[in-house]
Amino acid sequence: MLIIRTKAELRALTQSWRRAGDSIGVVPTMGALHAGHLSLVDRACAENDRVIVTLFVNPKQFNNPEDLANYPRTEHSDAEKLTPYGADILYVPDGAQMYPEGFATTVSVTGVSAGLCGGARPGHFDGVATVVTKLFLQCDADRAYFGEKDYQQLQVVIRLAEDLDLKTEIVGCPTVREDDGLAMSSRNLRLGPGPREIAPVIAQVLDDAARVISRGGQVAQGLDNARAALLSAGFDTIDYLELRSDPDLNLMTRADRPGRLFLAAWLDGVRLIDNVPVAGLASVPTPEDHPLEPA
Repeated sequence: MLIIRTKAELRALTQSWRRAGDSIGVVPTMGALHAGHLSLVDRACAENDRVIVTLFVNPKQFNNPEDLANYPRTEHSDAEKLTPYGADILYVPDGAQMYPEGFATTVSVTGVSAGLCGGARPGHFDGVATVVTKLFLQCDADRAYFGEKDYQQLQVVIRLAEDLDLKTEIVGCPTVREDDGLAMSSRNLRLGPGPREIAPVIAQVLDDAARVISRGGQVAQGLDNARAALLSAGFDTIDYLELRSDPDLNLMTRADRPGRLFLAAWLDGVRLIDNVPVAGLASVPTPEDHPLEPA
C-alpha cells in the first residue's frame, strides 16, 4: 500500500488505473481506524479493482476547536491496520492540499442536513459536503463507502451525489458494534473505564424504544421513557432523541412508515451518536410489547 500526500501524485496513479480499465473505490476517513472503518475497506476491496482510503481530519466539519484539537491522529497505526486488507493507496493530504490559500467555496446540502447533528453542530454538514466533493473528484471514485452509524451524514452524501450528478455511487454499510452493542467510534477511546461500561446502554435503550414504537406504542411516551432511562444510567445530557422518516429524515410523531430513531448524548465529556431502524406499524400492540411504558 502506497502512502500518497499530494493531489498530483494521486491523479497520476488514478489516470494510469483508468487507462487499464480499473474501477476505483474510496473510503473517506479521519483516521483513528477501528473495525467499522475496516469493514468498509474490506467491502470496497471486494467490489472494486483499486481502493483508496483517505485520511484527513477535516477542520471545516468541526464547530468546536477543542474537539478538533483532541481528535486522535494515528497515521502510523492506521497504515498498519490497513495492510492486510489490500487497499492500494492511503491518501493523506494536508490542509494546504485540501484548502489552499484563497479557497472560497462551500458545498451545502439542505433538507436532510436540517436538525439532528445539523442542528446541534452548525456548519458541520457544509464541511462534510465540501470535503467529500473534493475527495470524490481527486480520487476519481466510482464508489464511496460510508457507515450507517452516521446515518444523517450518509443521506447528506447521497443527496449531494445525486444533486450534483457526480458519477460516484454511494454505498451505505451496516453499523459495526462492539460485543456489548456500543457502536464503534473513534470517540469511544476517550471514555474512562466507568463511562465505557455505561455507554452500551445506548443500544439497549434504542432497541427497546424501537420495538415499542414499531408495535404501536406512543412515540412521545416511548421517547420520554428512553430519555429517562439514559439519564438514569448516567448520561450527562441528550442533544437529541428523535424519530425521523427514512430516508428523507422528516420528523415523525407516529410510526406510520419506515423510520429511524436517532440519538446524540454526552457521557464523560464525549458526544456519542447512534441510530436504529423502526419498522412501520406492524401489529396491534399488547401489554408485553411496552417495557418502556409505565404500568
